[in-house]
Amino acid sequence: MMRGSGSKEVAARGREDLSGASWRRGAPPAPWNGHRCPPPPALASPPIEPSVKRPKPPRSTCLLVCMLNVLSKWISPSSRYLPCCQGTTSGHGVFARGIVSVVPGGSEKKTRRRCVKSRSCLLCVAVVFVGWLSGCSMKGDGHLHYGPIDESARRPAGLTGENLFMPMDLATPTDRRLGSGAPGPAYWQQRVDYDIDCRVDTENDAISASERITYHNNSPHRLDYMWVQLEQNLFNPESLGAKSHAPGGILHGRLTFEGGDHVESITAGGRDLEYHVYDTLARVELPEPIEPGGTFEFEIVWDFEIPPYYRRMGVEEVEDGKIFELAQWFPQVCNYDDVHGWNTLPYLGRGEFYTNYGTYNVNITVPATYTVTATGLLQNESEVLTPTVRDRLAEAMASDEPVWIVSPDEVGDASLRPRTDGEMTWRFRAENVRTFAFAASDAFQWDACKADVTDRDGTVRAVRVQSLYPKEAEAWSADHEDGGSTRVLKHSIEFYSDFVYPYPYPVMTNVNGPEDGMEYPMIIYCGGRENVRGMQGVTDHEVGHSWFPMIVNTDERRHIWMDEGFTTFINIYSRSALYGKPINFDRHKRQTLEVARSKNRQPIALPPDRMWNRWVGNLGYRKAAMGLVLLRELVLGHERFDTAFGEYVERWVFKSPQPDDFFR
Repeated sequence: MMRGSGSKEVAARGREDLSGASWRRGAPPAPWNGHRCPPPPALASPPIEPSVKRPKPPRSTCLLVCMLNVLSKWISPSSRYLPCCQGTTSGHGVFARGIVSVVPGGSEKKTRRRCVKSRSCLLCVAVVFVGWLSGCSMKGDGHLHYGPIDESARRPAGLTGENLFMPMDLATPTDRRLGSGAPGPAYWQQRVDYDIDCRVDTENDAISASERITYHNNSPHRLDYMWVQLEQNLFNPESLGAKSHAPGGILHGRLTFEGGDHVESITAGGRDLEYHVYDTLARVELPEPIEPGGTFEFEIVWDFEIPPYYRRMGVEEVEDGKIFELAQWFPQVCNYDDVHGWNTLPYLGRGEFYTNYGTYNVNITVPATYTVTATGLLQNESEVLTPTVRDRLAEAMASDEPVWIVSPDEVGDASLRPRTDGEMTWRFRAENVRTFAFAASDAFQWDACKADVTDRDGTVRAVRVQSLYPKEAEAWSADHEDGGSTRVLKHSIEFYSDFVYPYPYPVMTNVNGPEDGMEYPMIIYCGGRENVRGMQGVTDHEVGHSWFPMIVNTDERRHIWMDEGFTTFINIYSRSALYGKPINFDRHKRQTLEVARSKNRQPIALPPDRMWNRWVGNLGYRKAAMGLVLLRELVLGHERFDTAFGEYVERWVFKSPQPDDFFR
């Protein structure tokens, strides 16, 4: 499943100076800064499953066995009957005796007098005949090659169904992507920077915005046109995503909302650009080609109504006000890469995103009573936060325990706001991120503390971890004796920074609102409110996505297992450390076996939009993670696996690997 032989080769070529679970380049074998998991339990062989009633083979198979019985009895009356594949030998015995009795001269007495030569010839004819019908053949090497009689019983192995251990058919190495799996000296990727001004209409649940996009063509190709994503068009009932929607799918059965982006203009240098919209994509005709190494600036003005149902974003009314969560909300240039050129797979809802890194400067205007949190660092704290709030944030940056920034009793307190009338604009800046998301509410409680991250050079720095949530989210409260969202954030940031790669950003925020669970750079959305373990599990999972795919930028539209599977894998070890228990992957085993035993299996190497709804979690999450656990615990061992996996991460930080790069 995870191509064990390929991973072994990577491990064999990996660094030799690491052991245990530390993936830090050049670090000596050592515990994970106090986060070493308890030793995993001895992994015994899985129990043998109860026998499953196999489907009966076709009647033609039984007929062939009967013919063999007839011929063998004719040739040697003392021979025993072959067992029936549907039962005992008795049926075939009766059938065989009946055939013998009607064959001219076919009595058992006469059969005994037949010459050995005739018997041998008949037996050879029977073997060849049966082999021909059953898929057997005699090849030039003198050996009999055979396969299943019933084609419906064939179980493919390997890429061609011939050999599970055959070498993988990987893409030909180039100076962009080397045969070692590393980015080569000619590797390139595009960069796109965004300056966005947006206003949230909290009365009508709508967004109006404009953006200036600066496109950097780092490719060796001349670009004559450009593709832009308009992902809000998913919420139009005429979209491909809506029309391909199935019950229980991502649109929750509500297909009557007339949503989508209303693009007012696309301009460059004050001149209108021609563009054509195709579902969730727009092709923009450029006034002149963008040459290799060149840049191009253009502007888009647009607006949309926020959908009344949730898909990675939405609006929710709670007791103290409203919560807005915005994601995949702005026109974004498609990724142009060295493998697919323009990546123009439509947004159907299941597959997430594959975008370019860039710098975002985003201004968000909301009513003065609202608090905004977003991807990046707030640039104008003195304008939108009171001295009291700023002092509490400074206190939190020196604390290992959550500090109240806005306590439950202070929600709506005018003394914690610079003003309560009119609107205010919150300004954020984020560097080296692949998208931008934000949340706004007048009902947020807010607590924060620090997480300690050790960089590769040994420098220890503090990352602000914070949670914003309504009073309904009881399990999130800093005062909850067993819960506390911010405590989980702290654990996850520190654990993954040591276990995978140092968290590179200055902040991580968890927001409770309408979305059940979704990840974006420096901000995650989690919907559970009362179940402590549920909140902890979703939070830890979404934080893990900061590494896959936010730091290692994979193509989520095509390869769900490279972000969801990898994240689910590292979650297993994080939760072991969080709860102080051995690693537990029972659910992963159960769901992997469920897929393996099913009549119509699907592989993990499918785009998520082509997976059956009920199997997205089984395949893209748990089965992929299970393969990595088996490699680490049973096949390669911790030292070899951690060396290889750590090298993969180090090579592709802030770059875009393909599956072949991982397998190598």
